[in-house]
Amino acid sequence: MRRLNPLSSEKKEIKIVDHVFQPKHEILPKEDAELIFKKFNSKPSQLPYIMASDKGIQGLNAQPSDVIKITRKSSTAGESVYYRYVVEG
Repeated sequence: MRRLNPLSSEKKEIKIVDHVFQPKHEILPKEDAELIFKKFNSKPSQLPYIMASDKGIQGLNAQPSDVIKITRKSSTAGESVYYRYVVEG
């Protein structure tokens, strides 16, 4: 059995997207994003930002100007939906 050395310089890859507490992230189609902007009378720059390099959206291939839909489980509301605007970084 191989033991992990906490002082090792070996790089460890951790996939946050597979964690049990990580909420579901998905890229919203452009048409759905437009409906959200109309519903809330807003524009993309008024949404909270998420960087394209964020570990929570790794594997989605999100590009700047995409809108991410985040669905969280809630003990009081059942489900809560949040939106983020992808920016460079």
